[in-house]
Amino acid sequence: MRTLRNVKPGETVTVAKLNGEGALKRRIMDMGVTKGTEIYVRKVAPLGDPVEVTLRGYELSIRKSEAENIEVV
Repeated sequence: MRTLRNVKPGETVTVAKLNGEGALKRRIMDMGVTKGTEIYVRKVAPLGDPVEVTLRGYELSIRKSEAENIEVV
């Protein structure tokens, strides 16, 4: 399965599944990343951290370690 970390800038993907446990998963969900959410990847920093995305009408920067826990299609 492909994760948000592997998505190239300019692509739009849909969240298929959230991995992770407890507080990490809860924090990702609190940011509005839930199953079925469309995410547009705006930018990826030169070293890959952070990833800047647009979802639900707002912009969000997310660490690559968090992006690895978000499976997309």
